[in-house]
Amino acid sequence: MSTTTLIPVAIPTALRAQVDGQSELQVSGETVKAILESINQQYPELGKRLFKTEGELNRFINIYVNDEDIRFMDNLDTTLKPSDEVAIVPAIAGG
Repeated sequence: MSTTTLIPVAIPTALRAQVDGQSELQVSGETVKAILESINQQYPELGKRLFKTEGELNRFINIYVNDEDIRFMDNLDTTLKPSDEVAIVPAIAGG
């Protein structure tokens, strides 16, 4: 069995209040879903912003692995490697 690797997760300024002001979290998990569920357990206020329902991201939340949108990968089932970086990016509305 492999050792647990921490994956860096970038937190945008707009969501840092829900994670005690941190700009990055170190989270263990083998998939994007596992990482986000772990964040949801530790920071439920952030989880409320990330998830519409259990297992379904809000449509205005984008998740990137190494600058690639997970919607063009395996979505929440995207497998993570120790060298990967995850970013949570809320969509910005305006005009």
